[in-house]
Amino acid sequence: MKRWLIARRTVQILVWVVFCTPLVVAGFSLLGLTPGVEDAVQTPAQGIFFGSLSASQILNFDILDPFATLQTMVASRSFDLAWLWGLLPVLLVYVIIGSRAFCGWICPVNLLLEFVDWLRKKLRIPNAGRRLPRRTKIAVMVLFLLLALICAQPLFENISPIAALGKTLLYGSMAGLGTLVGIIVLELFWAPRIWCRSLCPLGGFYELFGRVGIFRVRIKHDACTHCGKCETACIAAPEILKPALAGSTKRVCAGDCLRCGACIDACPTHALSMRPF
Repeated sequence: MKRWLIARRTVQILVWVVFCTPLVVAGFSLLGLTPGVEDAVQTPAQGIFFGSLSASQILNFDILDPFATLQTMVASRSFDLAWLWGLLPVLLVYVIIGSRAFCGWICPVNLLLEFVDWLRKKLRIPNAGRRLPRRTKIAVMVLFLLLALICAQPLFENISPIAALGKTLLYGSMAGLGTLVGIIVLELFWAPRIWCRSLCPLGGFYELFGRVGIFRVRIKHDACTHCGKCETACIAAPEILKPALAGSTKRVCAGDCLRCGACIDACPTHALSMRPF
């Protein structure tokens, strides 16, 4: 049984249930549709929770996306102490579990592209298989920060496929959908997982802090048969497992690890596990 996959899918679904519920409870429809009645209805923001992955509120307390906030700081050349309080809960979670867990457990684009990868294999669509270095996404992240500085606005948020999926579902916004379509085409015909592994600037931001995190994939070397199934299953980048498989370390230390548990599900000898420290 793929227990980690089941757990991950459950969390991914629950995240969107949480975001959608305030709109539905307030009497609004998803996709940005209003109830279509003349009487006033409760504003969703007046509830206990409201927002999207970019910014949310819990009991009027702001919860902010770290990369979006960093872009705003660079673009405005300013810093508001209130932003720090909005970042602290998010940063605290990532100190515990590791920052790229967002990509594996929450990001809707990763969920969609896992389906695209499955579809590509089912349809036997050939792709060029051209890969980019996985740290290319850090350079892309730096590029968008420079653009934010030059243009005085967080440009990535305007074209972000991550924001596109969430804001389309919740508010009916079309911003970023073109980027998303382009990514799907790349995934189908150029190289699988190229966005998450090599191009996503948010993934690059989280990779920088991914080495911080209490929970990591650990390996029992005496149980490993070097069958390679964990590397095949890895949705982040198979090379991040190589130091552990080679015996030079007992855990996966790379900042790219999504903590998704795909390698653990794939291991036939239970040599891999997720443990603190």
